[in-house]
Amino acid sequence: MMAASLLRRDKKATAAHLKADLNRTDNTSGVRQLQELLDAVLNPEKPAADTDALDWCKCLIAGGDGFEDFCKTVRSYDNATLCGLVWTANFVAYRCRTCGISPCMSLCAECFNNGDHTGHDFNMFRSQAGGACDCGDSNVMRESGFCRPHRLRTGENVPSIPRDLLLMSEMVLPRFILCIIQYLRDGYIEPDTSTERDLQKVLQQLEPQISFLEELTKMGGAMRTVLTKILTNQQTFKELSMGQEENLYAKKNYDKYLSALKNSGLVSVEEKGQGATADVTVGAEGGAGAMVLLGTTAPGSPDESNKEEDQDAGQSVGQRKRVKLSSSTKDPCIIESLKHKCFLEELLFWTIKYEFPQKMVTFLLNMLPDQDYKITFTKTFVQHYAFIMKTLMKSHESDTMSNRIVHISVQLFSNEELARHVTEECQLLDIMVTVLLYMMESCLIKSELQDEENSRHVVVNCSEALLKNNTYWPLVSDFINILSHQSVAKKFLEDHSLLMLWMSFVSFFQGMNLNKRELNEHVEFESQTYYAAFAAELEACAQPMWGLLTHCKVKETQEYTKTVVRYCLETLQIWFDAIGFIDEPAPNQVTFHLPLHRYYAMFLSKAVKCQGLDLDSLLPDQEMLMKIMVHPLQIQACLSEIHSNMWVRNGLQIKGQAMTYVQSHFCNSMIDPDIYLLQVCASRLDPDYFISSVFERFKVVDLLTMASQHQNAVLDSEQERPMLEGALTFLVILTSLRIHLGMTDDEILRAEMVSQLCMNDRTHSALLDLIPENPNPKSGIVPGSCSFEEMLSAVADFKAPVFEPGGSMQQGMYTPKAEVWEKEFDPIMVVLRTVYRRDVQSAMDRYSAFLKQSGIHTGNPWPPYKERTPLHPCYKGLIKLLHCKTLHIVIFTLLYKIWMDHQNMSEHVLCMVLYLIELGLDNQVQDNKEDEEPCIEEHCHDSWFPGTNLLSNLHHVINFVRVRVPETAPEVKREAPPSTSTEASSYGQNSRRLTGNWRENLREAQVFSLVAERRRKFQEIINRSNTEATQVVRPKSSSTRWVPPGTPPQLVTEILEIRESMLSLLIKLHQKLSSKQNSLSASWLEDMDMNRHAHGDGITAIERILTKAATRSCQIKRSIQDICGKVCPPVPPKKNSPTDKKTMDKEERRQRARERQQKLLAEFASRQKSFMETAMDVESPETEAAMDLGASEVMESEVLYDCVICGQSGPSTEDRPTGLVVLLQASSVLGHRCKSKEAKKLPTSDEEHIYAADTCGVAHDVRLTLMQRFFKDSSCLQSVSIGWDGGVYVQTCGHTLHIDCHKSYMESLRNDQVLQGFSVDKGEFTCPLCRQFANSVLPCRPGRGTEAGAWHTPTNKKTCVLVKEVEDLQEKLGLFPTESNLSKEMELVIKDIKNTTQKKYMDYGKNPGSPDNDFLFMYSVARTNLELELVHRGGNLCSGGASAAAKRSCLNQLFHVLAMHMRLYSIDSAYNPWTKLTQVTQSRETDGFDEERPEVPMLFRDVPSLLIIFVLTMPQPLRKEHFTCVVKMLYNLQFTQALAALSSKFSPEERQAWSTAGALKKSAANADKSFEVLLSHVISELSKDKSVYKVNAEETSMLISSVWSPQSIEFSLQQFCLPFLRLSCLLQHHLYGDNLTGCQEEEEFASLAVCLGLLPSAPQPSNTVHSASCLQWVVCAFDLVIQWCAEVTGLSQMQAEQSLTLVVQDPQWAAPRLLQLPDNYNIIFQYYHRKACTACKKVPKDPALCLVCGAFVCLKGVCCKQQGTCECVLHSQHCGAATGIFLLINASVIIIIRGHRFCLWGSVYLDAHGEEDRDLRRGKPLFLCEERYRVLEQQWVSHTFDHINKRWGPHYNGL
Repeated sequence: MMAASLLRRDKKATAAHLKADLNRTDNTSGVRQLQELLDAVLNPEKPAADTDALDWCKCLIAGGDGFEDFCKTVRSYDNATLCGLVWTANFVAYRCRTCGISPCMSLCAECFNNGDHTGHDFNMFRSQAGGACDCGDSNVMRESGFCRPHRLRTGENVPSIPRDLLLMSEMVLPRFILCIIQYLRDGYIEPDTSTERDLQKVLQQLEPQISFLEELTKMGGAMRTVLTKILTNQQTFKELSMGQEENLYAKKNYDKYLSALKNSGLVSVEEKGQGATADVTVGAEGGAGAMVLLGTTAPGSPDESNKEEDQDAGQSVGQRKRVKLSSSTKDPCIIESLKHKCFLEELLFWTIKYEFPQKMVTFLLNMLPDQDYKITFTKTFVQHYAFIMKTLMKSHESDTMSNRIVHISVQLFSNEELARHVTEECQLLDIMVTVLLYMMESCLIKSELQDEENSRHVVVNCSEALLKNNTYWPLVSDFINILSHQSVAKKFLEDHSLLMLWMSFVSFFQGMNLNKRELNEHVEFESQTYYAAFAAELEACAQPMWGLLTHCKVKETQEYTKTVVRYCLETLQIWFDAIGFIDEPAPNQVTFHLPLHRYYAMFLSKAVKCQGLDLDSLLPDQEMLMKIMVHPLQIQACLSEIHSNMWVRNGLQIKGQAMTYVQSHFCNSMIDPDIYLLQVCASRLDPDYFISSVFERFKVVDLLTMASQHQNAVLDSEQERPMLEGALTFLVILTSLRIHLGMTDDEILRAEMVSQLCMNDRTHSALLDLIPENPNPKSGIVPGSCSFEEMLSAVADFKAPVFEPGGSMQQGMYTPKAEVWEKEFDPIMVVLRTVYRRDVQSAMDRYSAFLKQSGIHTGNPWPPYKERTPLHPCYKGLIKLLHCKTLHIVIFTLLYKIWMDHQNMSEHVLCMVLYLIELGLDNQVQDNKEDEEPCIEEHCHDSWFPGTNLLSNLHHVINFVRVRVPETAPEVKREAPPSTSTEASSYGQNSRRLTGNWRENLREAQVFSLVAERRRKFQEIINRSNTEATQVVRPKSSSTRWVPPGTPPQLVTEILEIRESMLSLLIKLHQKLSSKQNSLSASWLEDMDMNRHAHGDGITAIERILTKAATRSCQIKRSIQDICGKVCPPVPPKKNSPTDKKTMDKEERRQRARERQQKLLAEFASRQKSFMETAMDVESPETEAAMDLGASEVMESEVLYDCVICGQSGPSTEDRPTGLVVLLQASSVLGHRCKSKEAKKLPTSDEEHIYAADTCGVAHDVRLTLMQRFFKDSSCLQSVSIGWDGGVYVQTCGHTLHIDCHKSYMESLRNDQVLQGFSVDKGEFTCPLCRQFANSVLPCRPGRGTEAGAWHTPTNKKTCVLVKEVEDLQEKLGLFPTESNLSKEMELVIKDIKNTTQKKYMDYGKNPGSPDNDFLFMYSVARTNLELELVHRGGNLCSGGASAAAKRSCLNQLFHVLAMHMRLYSIDSAYNPWTKLTQVTQSRETDGFDEERPEVPMLFRDVPSLLIIFVLTMPQPLRKEHFTCVVKMLYNLQFTQALAALSSKFSPEERQAWSTAGALKKSAANADKSFEVLLSHVISELSKDKSVYKVNAEETSMLISSVWSPQSIEFSLQQFCLPFLRLSCLLQHHLYGDNLTGCQEEEEFASLAVCLGLLPSAPQPSNTVHSASCLQWVVCAFDLVIQWCAEVTGLSQMQAEQSLTLVVQDPQWAAPRLLQLPDNYNIIFQYYHRKACTACKKVPKDPALCLVCGAFVCLKGVCCKQQGTCECVLHSQHCGAATGIFLLINASVIIIIRGHRFCLWGSVYLDAHGEEDRDLRRGKPLFLCEERYRVLEQQWVSHTFDHINKRWGPHYNGL
């Protein structure tokens, strides 16, 4: 009852009271009270969601203080020296390879940035599975890399903790943890029961409790120590876990726990009983048997039934499994159920059962900085290891679970000391290997390799989920991790039974994923299981192998290698027996997976290379070697078959396998060991046997005959050539590759790098990826070896990224140095490493380009021959291959066949044959004594050649050969009389059949059968190795194997007369290639120049070989001279002979075809070029007008336009108007201009900000709003321009089309189903000619008639006359245009223009949609386009000339369309500004007008706007004299405005001084053209109203530092007027085609004034131009100025105060700039990637930055969506009128949003190697690339995103 009373009291008070009680020496009553209170509070029968218990716990633990304060206090006693920060997936962390001891080392950003890692090899990465920070842990990383706080070892100076602080925690927490455990026990439901299982729900309810535990761990070391005590104390667990006897709930709860424990062993309890009585035998096919072993008996299938059904089929398999497992596991605890001794163990158990909830994982990991906990937890984890994997296999969410498992295990096993500790104490290695075996046994099937019926071998089934989904990954990853520790690896290598287990595990993968060649129809379903197979071999077999190999590098480790090799051989022998292999592989089968062979190979290689072991001591007998060589050789032959299209019926996946096998991540674990193993076999087996095996495997034996025709039982004729090429290439690779035969690691790295660079220029990251990791790990520098970077700079040059404007962004590339091409290009290595055959061609093309360029060789070069590094003495036997009779016979035969033009020979075959001869010459067998002795021919009738040495065999002449040919072959003699030789002649004289006494020669004729030869050798070897094994060999004749389809003609034996040697054939081939008779004179050897032989074609290669042979043997030299002396060419066959087609040499034919192709291409290119030139020169009217100026005659003709659709040329007419293809887009570029030339900086800290107040758009908005407050709305709307933000910009590609043609073009686009990058419904299309993006057509006005001449004629009329004319013209009412097609189109374009921008950018008036508003919008479109052209010209007109933009400018047409529209509005003459400009009017009586607001004073009006209004509202076309007149009048106003603005900047004293000074000069002549006089006049007029200057007094007093001089005033006035002059000049250029003259920047004012006719002619440079001298007043200047000033001073007091800021407008704006970005990307990333969004206050998943204004937005964020539009799109509309440039923070790339489309632009940040890092995958430091950023800015300013970027897609408002 006491508890109940306590519960009712205040929690804090109770806690304080209890704490006091417990602190007494006799605390029994306190303890009792607390226990009862806890019984009541922590009652697991209450729902977990009730957080009252949690609040109680917080109060009790804090002992009456506030919980927050308590946390602070505890933290102050934190003695941890490790960071230990735990993170989950997607967290951004760092890894530094320079500081890491373990490759898994990682740091949080804070520790990384606080440590010093400059110049280190580090990268940033996004955590995939989660991780923890290792800072402060010297087991995992070097101390030099610790951050400052953790380097200081904070632990020593922390005060010791007062006992009573954590007293309550020690009492309360055990009960709290028990409570959590009880909830977990209660909530768990087994997966196989029928009830719905929702573990997530249980976890959600427990969320607050587990979060509380997590909070406790973050309080630091002191609290962790308490938690560790509680979690690991066995006594506490015993007392609490079962609950009190009398508590029924606790009892039930505990039983639930026990039943959950029951099945936690690998073998479940029930089965154990059965397993004892009978062997569980299960079908090998079904995985069920293995499943049983894993304790997941399928429901509803009693084991009995299984047993009977499959008794016979799978008995052996089942038993074998069972036997293996029971015998192998030393440690029964792996298989037994778990037993728990402390809370930690049970907590982990439930964590596993609930499939690793993230919160629990984080809690368990947060505790790791506590050393005691770390050790106990690691042991617990190992104890549960088997159970974890068992749960993983059953899980539906295996991916997530795998990540969470590895998240934990990588923290534990990366620490060598810990790993060693658990290996010794808890048998970690045994557990891992056993569990791996168990895991794989769940998916074994019978192997079908070799002997399908009787095979006893089982392999994993690659289509099982376990392999397909990589479920085994966490296990294997842990295994590789612990093997990286030397102490652990040594334990593994010393433990023989473990090694044996491991080998049996590897053999599960031996021969998996078997491919059977489809011979009849195409396979129906292409299985993709090969991905799983390759991944499994790489991860489960190869990676552990590389791990073990790193510890076998020194002599001391010899024993390990010997052991591994011994077990490999044993396991291989078992495998051969299991699959029933004797000597021949089964036909049409291939598996790419031979991990046992590869283990054996790699350990052999290591033994010889690093440990100084003798190779022979590790090799088995000859018979075993013969077996070992078969399967790797089979793979090489099949690669060739696949490339020869013999496997097409198996689908694309078989090609995929062939590619993966040689691909860079796999090659060093697959093809390299295979080839090395074959090299080992070749060096130890009989060379004749080996060579004949190769040709037999490649199925080209039948082809190797001297006869011109043969039958091939196994290949179609089109497959023979590629297969023969394959066989020869393989032999060349086999005899010349030295990767494992003596190259050092540096040489290997160099060769790999060169071969990759020769194929293509590569980026740095691509190279890193393409070069195999072993034997050169790229991470961390191997001591004593050359680093990747040094090697790269030795062989390659860096090509910095180039920028083609409009091209794709290039990356920084590495390209081979010239001397690499010259000396190191190795085609053999290239062939070995290419995944795609086209890469070999690419390398050869690049090689020949280099030779041409450097002038070494101009023709088509052959692959160069490369000298090899010397062989390691152990492998000298390999050379015997090049010196064996079989190979020489093959070479002789092939040379002969090529010379005779037999079918299926090729240049490549010859190339490889010559390569083999040259290799033989370069690698002589040592022991030949009788090299130079002439060989006596009589003794060698039995064989072709006298000996095995290539040198002596080269000049050996072979006279007769006996061949088997089909009856139909030309060699067969038909008629009886032997003397006739009719057919022989057609066959070329040298093979003339014997006509004389040929019986005699039969004895000498050579017979050769590769197959028979191989059989004989095989028999010999077998008999030598074991006499009793003869019964193994099954006699098989070669013909019984493949029964050829159909019955071929009979074979008959014929004898051919040859009389050639290899030498003579080489010389004849030389003639044939150079197509010259006696191309080699008898004396050519003397004048040989050796050096020019390194590069060249076949001719060079033959010369090189002959020279080498001659230098090595004088006998050969003599033979060569003999042959060259008397050689005669083969007689060309007659025209009717069957070899007719072959007359023209193949090469020649190819050459001609190539030339033809080149010619065609060239012709096509020139046609295209001329077409483009004419297409681009569609004359636009302005240019015509410009040309016309020169000519004095009046132009009568109309402008002609070409329609790019129908191709017709003609004028634009009212009925059939022509239009320009244009793109209309809204633009805010002008609005983003600022005053300062410096770009604004992007904020990268909380202190920095960007203010938009100083931008052009804002300034104009403020100005208009201010005017609208005081003046009449209609007048305001004519005093400014809008369109700074959201103005419509019009651009064209310059092509024209008929508008009706365009409509039909659009129809066809609409019906086109192809996905386009644009929306036809929105009127978008691409120009039919140049494919530029467009969305409207701007009608061209019909041609000009006779007025054209009068337009430009200079005038002599007086200004006042012109002023009057202009006034009359304005009075003329606008004629409504007659309704015609043209006018309709013009209306449509106006509609398009209005639709281009958003409503808010058009309505500035008080009543939207009013004519005034429309009027303002229309003339502002003209203003926007003029202003933008100015910006594109660099902000001034100094460059002059029609700029590039002008040719493609459509301003003339645009003006015409706008003018036509604006003539509909006439300006009321009473308000016409023209009158105010040119007349002094009587001030109107203000009768009744008081309530109406005044008009805007002239001094406040925007002069360029007035100019455009005048031009557009007067009848078109306007005469130039009138235009000039308007400009002159407006200039007067602009100048006066300049004076007023300037005067307001003076201090009162200065103003006074200038006023008096000017007044004195007033009477002088020309006073109205002197700025002093006018200035003083303006000052005195404006001073009439006291407030005018008062307003600005405060401001100006700040500004005045310098005194104004006449020069500075003159400069200011010019600057003020320049923008108006530039705009007028540009307008004049477009309307009248006047040329713009270039000038210096300082002369710009004068130049423009002359151009506009304000100054009479070019001024002399000596006298500077005064801005005032351009003034031309029609009426008295002073009166006019008085009138203008009076409008200002006459304003009421209130208006004046406000409106006078309008005087101080400044028309100068700097060019638009994007924000200035920091040089290092990390600065942006660190600040923004964790920054909260301003709108939704959350950290966005994909944050983005606007590069125009710096806004921070959520990309694709649902949080900031408004009306279905995401934030980036919204911002692009708001900030850039639908153009947005965003930097995606997490990807470093820039996306462009344009209207409804978007594209990925690329990145402006590149790494040190000039490469982008999209999505920050590599995480290397990135730096701003200025050129790219300029290109981006330039595209933004010039509005060319649509034209330059090609890949656009719709964004559906989702960005």
